[in-house]
This record gives sequence, C-alpha cells and structure tokens, in this order.
Amino acid sequence: MPEGAPVLIVRLRSLGDVVLLTPALSALHAWRPDLRLCVLVEPFCAPLLEGNPAVAELLLMKGFLAAARDLRHRHFPVVYNQHAGPSSALLVAAIGAPQRVCWTRRQFSFVYNVLVPDPGGRIHTVEHRIEQFYATGLPRRPIPPARVYPQPDAVAAVADVLSARGIAAGTPYAVLHPGAKYFTKRWAIDKFLALARWLREKHGIEPVFNLGLGEAEIAAEVRHQCGNEFVLLDSLGLRQLIALIAGCRMFIGNDSGPAHIASALARPVVAIFGSSSSVHWRPWQTKHRVVQNDFPCNPCRGDRCYAFAEPRCILSVTFDQVCDAADGLLGETSVSADGVGSSALQSRASQ
Repeated sequence: MPEGAPVLIVRLRSLGDVVLLTPALSALHAWRPDLRLCVLVEPFCAPLLEGNPAVAELLLMKGFLAAARDLRHRHFPVVYNQHAGPSSALLVAAIGAPQRVCWTRRQFSFVYNVLVPDPGGRIHTVEHRIEQFYATGLPRRPIPPARVYPQPDAVAAVADVLSARGIAAGTPYAVLHPGAKYFTKRWAIDKFLALARWLREKHGIEPVFNLGLGEAEIAAEVRHQCGNEFVLLDSLGLRQLIALIAGCRMFIGNDSGPAHIASALARPVVAIFGSSSSVHWRPWQTKHRVVQNDFPCNPCRGDRCYAFAEPRCILSVTFDQVCDAADGLLGETSVSADGVGSSALQSRASQ
C-alpha cells in the first residue's frame, strides 16, 4: 500500500462486533499510521468509533444503493469485509475495489480475490477478526485492547441524569444489564434484583440498571418487581450509555453488547453466559470473571433451547456464583477507578 492510501473496512450490525473490531484498528494504525482507515458501520453503532484515533473517517450505511454509489466514487484500493454476510458481499462487489478481502467459504465468495482461511477453533472473536489483516501484511504482535471513547458532553449529561436520580458525583455505582437478544442468554431478573441489594448492603455500591430502547418488556418487568427501589435507565442513547459505563465501579450483565463496551472502557466485568460461547465472546483484555456452567450442548444458536425443555445453561447460574465473581473482582486491590490493565480472570463452574 502506498503512503497515505485509503483502506475501507466494512463492519455492519451489532454493537459487540464493532467494539471487537477496535483492537485490529489500533494494531493497523500503530503499524501504518499513514494509512487512512475508513470504517463503514450502521448509523446506530457510530458512537462506538467516535473519537477513535485510528479511524480517519467514519462512514454510515444509510442504504445499499447510496452507499454503493458513494463508496465506488472514492476508489478504495482495498476493501476488508469483516461482516462477511451476503448483503455486504454484494456491496463489496458494487464498490469495485481492486483488492477485496474476506474469509474462505462465505456466501458469494466469488466476489473476493483475497480469501483468508478461517482460523476456527477455540479462539476469541478479536483473534479471529484480526486474521484478515495478518494475512495481508500486518505483523503478528501482541493484540491491543478494545477501546471506545466517552465524549465530554455525554459524560456531563449522564452525571446530570444520575444526580437527578439521587446518585451524587463520586458515589460508586455498578451498572447491571439484565438484557440480551435471546432468552437463553438472560439471567433471571429476580436474581439481578437480589444482586443489586447485595451490592448496596455489602459493598456500599449503588446499583444502576440499564436496558436499551429495544428491551422495553424487560425494563417493564424490572419496574414491576422493584418499583422505585433502584435506578433504572432505559432511554439512554449509545453515547450516554458509553459515558454511564465509563464511570462505573463494575459492570455485571449478560453476554451482550454493553458487556463488550465495558471491556473497551477497561471496567471490571462480571459476564454471565448461557447459550453463547465464553471462549469466543468473553471480555477482552480487562479484568473480568466469566460465570458459566458447562453443558455438552454449549454453545448453540440461542434462539431456542435445542437440548432441553428449558435453557438449563442460563437457569443453572446461581446467585452465589455471581456474588463470588463480583467479590473476587472487588477484592483485587489492583482494580482502579481509571482503568484496568492486567490479565483477565475467569470463574467457571462445571456442570
């Protein structure tokens, strides 16, 4: 690649996927700071890359035809498809870049002329995604942490929201996230509420529940069970969610996008896993505990329970397991308010 060349990286869809792209972006930028890394994401994911020093330009996918027309006119010499789905493959074809990079054995693989063997196996998603760049020249060095960057106006707005709900500046709080896409990944709400009381009574940490705009039913159930006992924030935008998590003492939640955001903010994380793979999706390079019970059917797609009448994987996670995990993290003196930088920790129970 010549000096200052533009590079297009396509990463559509979910919060967690965009967050877990950021280590590769950091590695590329550290190796070749002259390259202009342009990243195409869904509009709702844009705050995850706001302020990222590795990203020269953030591009938003606002429609297939408009995106194809605009990107084709930019004459990118290379496109990396980190999404690898059929729609993104057609978009890459329409862009017409001379070099088109993706994994082997994907739909419409004929679109690509640089096919990277899928590493597979028991590796983290970050390690999987960076392989596209290793295969095209990035030196194999230690992989950086994921990073997102809270913006000052969002931090101020969240401080006002918390103050209005009785949590003054300087009060230690934990963000609890009982949401997840599938029911096989959602720990019981009554257990989250018991955990909130335990955090307040034992550790003096104020629990703050957070749920996204698409999790109204879960938020309604939390309100029904706890009334006004705890703060529940269910209408924050993504920029404010990043700011909220950035200021927390600890994040405790199901395997979901906010857990990855917490990792990228170097917050201590207790991640509760059900049907998904903690090998592939555990918190990346932040101090953490994974709480998951082993079942031979794990992992699965998660849209239903494929082995039992009910999702025993997530139902088997006990209150004591999660408390023990939180105790372990809170008891580590190396955990600081401004970040965590040592090796990750896991706590698993065998079934």
